[in-house]
Amino acid sequence: MSTLLNETHDPALRSWLASAQAPQSDFPIQNLPFAVFRRTGSQEAYRGGVALGDQIIDLAALARTGLVSGDAGTALQAGAQDSLNALMALGAPAWSALRLALSRLLREGAAEAATVATCLVPQAQAEFTVPARIGDYTDFYTSVHHATNIGRQFRPDNPLLPNYKWVPIGYHGRVSSIGVSGQRFRRPVGQTLPPGASEPVFGPCKRLDIELELGIFLGQGNALGEPIDITDAEQHVFGLCLLNDWSARDIQGWEYQPLGPFLSKNFATTISPWIVTLEALAPYRTAFERPAGDPQPLAYLDSAANRAEGALDIQLDVGLQTPAMRDAGLPPTSICRTSYRHAYWTLAQMVTHHTVNGCNLQAGDLLGSGTLSGPTLDQAGALIELTQGGKQAITLPQGEQRVYLEDGDSVVLRGWCEKPGAARIGFGACEGSILPARAL
Repeated sequence: MSTLLNETHDPALRSWLASAQAPQSDFPIQNLPFAVFRRTGSQEAYRGGVALGDQIIDLAALARTGLVSGDAGTALQAGAQDSLNALMALGAPAWSALRLALSRLLREGAAEAATVATCLVPQAQAEFTVPARIGDYTDFYTSVHHATNIGRQFRPDNPLLPNYKWVPIGYHGRVSSIGVSGQRFRRPVGQTLPPGASEPVFGPCKRLDIELELGIFLGQGNALGEPIDITDAEQHVFGLCLLNDWSARDIQGWEYQPLGPFLSKNFATTISPWIVTLEALAPYRTAFERPAGDPQPLAYLDSAANRAEGALDIQLDVGLQTPAMRDAGLPPTSICRTSYRHAYWTLAQMVTHHTVNGCNLQAGDLLGSGTLSGPTLDQAGALIELTQGGKQAITLPQGEQRVYLEDGDSVVLRGWCEKPGAARIGFGACEGSILPARAL
């Protein structure tokens, strides 16, 4: 891992912006995640920005100062556009050059501090949009614990299907309904088959659920027919965000045989505005290990680097806030906490498998990790697991209970990394809220 660390990761680095040193801040100088923003309520053009403390470095404004040149300057110009696709397409050396240039401009003692300070916009005054033009969205199923918990509800004696431990499973999802944090959407409607019924009914979903995931934004793609080798796969990953892939469990149960999710998934997917670069996550890499007795990955899904440091220890939390809690001034209450290190398949394996048949990926494509449940039920990333299929309600503050989501509920995902000897970095928030179904 030492080869992946550089001066931008130094935990002793401090910024001339005081809020970057705030305790528990998601955005110290060691993070520098990317988003696309404008001032709230303005008619300004959206443009790229980088988070630092409670501020955003306006990349378009910074580009106009002429402070950044060379490869970093080229990357800065690309990042200043109304989506991050051009920056993503430049590749890892350009991303790294820009990160280093920003880090040096933002450190205590930087001679350019006064000029860069004119490029700051408070995060509290910003609104965000989806940070890239997403061409394709693929949702994976990388948590063996989630797959086992779900499978056990339908196949108690054989919860995992025989292919799970051999192949990274995924399906293609809908791009147009992906929204950024703050997304509010109507409860979906569709066909369901009530218990004991012989015919389906049409109406609002009654088993609306969450899925705690990470989103993986891709950078440089590959030519059609040319797979990405696992030794190169991470060079194609720009960064990670939080992702809530809302799920209508009752609609899904009726429609997904034999082809999989359709209307149960395509009504909304919410992502956080900030993309934490893979480079920023380097201190939090950890070994990728399979349980004893499990099959080892096939050769095309295996490499020494993937075994040594292919996993990431990202802490994840799900908060739920009901309308009654909101009215009482109560914050969201945590209903799940887990870590991405429990995933059964790594980033590199997802990218490699996706292209092994010659499929061409493009800059701005989005991969979902699938629900990231840990080994115990309190680490389950979906209500269908936390409530054991709706049989065990969750008790919330003020005595309220939930089995599945009700109208007016809001869900907030958060993610962060911390350990001794490294700077704590975070992902911000990914929030979405449920509106009543449309009138039928």
